[in-house]
Amino acid sequence: MVWMTAAEALDVLNVRPQTLYANVSRGKIRAKPDGDDPRRSLYHRDDVLRMARRANGRRKVDIVSSEAMQYGDPVLPSAISTAANGKLLYRGHDAARLADSASLEDIAALLWECDAAVSAVPRAARQADARTDGALAAGLLALARRSAVDEPSLGRAPVDLRAEAAGVLAALVDAMTGGSVPASISRRLARHWRAERHEDLIRRALVLMADNELNASTFATRVAISTGASLAAGVLAGFTTLTGPLHGGAAREFAQLITQAQASSADDAVRGWLASGRPLPAFGHPLYSEGDPRAKALLRRLPKIQPYEALAVAAEQQAGELPNIDYALSLLTAHCSLPEEAPFVLFAVGRCVGWLAHALEQVQASRLIRPRARYTGPAEIISAGIY
Repeated sequence: MVWMTAAEALDVLNVRPQTLYANVSRGKIRAKPDGDDPRRSLYHRDDVLRMARRANGRRKVDIVSSEAMQYGDPVLPSAISTAANGKLLYRGHDAARLADSASLEDIAALLWECDAAVSAVPRAARQADARTDGALAAGLLALARRSAVDEPSLGRAPVDLRAEAAGVLAALVDAMTGGSVPASISRRLARHWRAERHEDLIRRALVLMADNELNASTFATRVAISTGASLAAGVLAGFTTLTGPLHGGAAREFAQLITQAQASSADDAVRGWLASGRPLPAFGHPLYSEGDPRAKALLRRLPKIQPYEALAVAAEQQAGELPNIDYALSLLTAHCSLPEEAPFVLFAVGRCVGWLAHALEQVQASRLIRPRARYTGPAEIISAGIY
């Protein structure tokens, strides 16, 4: 849920009510009237968790642990990427700056810590799948087929795993573009979508999507790889996680918001969506309180189009949220007249590089990821005759 009650907020923050109210008055925690009881207020969950992280010395261990699974403290050490000071860094390099000139293949070499270009993978390793049900189904099938036959990742030499990573990425690109041609990934997508004149925007989007710390799909990839599963199986775990509406499927949710805005107005569409209690798609990001730097990097190069622009204004006015990368990918799709699946394809193909980087790092860590559950059920029930 986006909003929490005062009792829930105080439990997470472990502070007095006066401190909660002071943070609201200073604009550090957003609040709104409770629709069921106007005398009470609701508090924005992301703001509460952000404030709790700043005062983690006062939090109970169980709260720290539970928050670690929900945009809380980092759950795994990683040298691949991080969100810091309003920027996204790839091994210390500003992703927005890299997007000015780098290709996705360059980013793969950086994140995988290798010199060989992805395009150098032998052509025989690239077998395209027939695309009859769209890019999503084709990508799932390609990864599933490799998962069924590829070797486990455990105990294998890094050089062999990097070569296999290039093959997994190539297989996914082949499947989602419907063929294999000797060209860069951005050029292949541009040709596939008949949008050659927009290749530079496509290249920038792919670079910006390559990684974003331990998001849900990346964590799923690392969990799978921690068991010794193959690289393809790890990427398949990430790919399936990406399909959810709170992750890579947010663009589909945003398309519904656009339709509603076109039918009435942007203000009404945002107001109605927020009233439903659902998170506003394509706006806000827990890691970037001052705005998603990936979205900023793309939006600087895109025109203002309605009702996108009106929705951005309404989202900031009514929810205090700024456009995120899902908004930027959707706007790019509209500007370049790309197919409606383009935001997901750009997300999946770009992020595959990051999934594979985390898979390679997790193999080197050589330990199983196995969180404990914080049990909330009944105490032990002692009863005879019930099994």
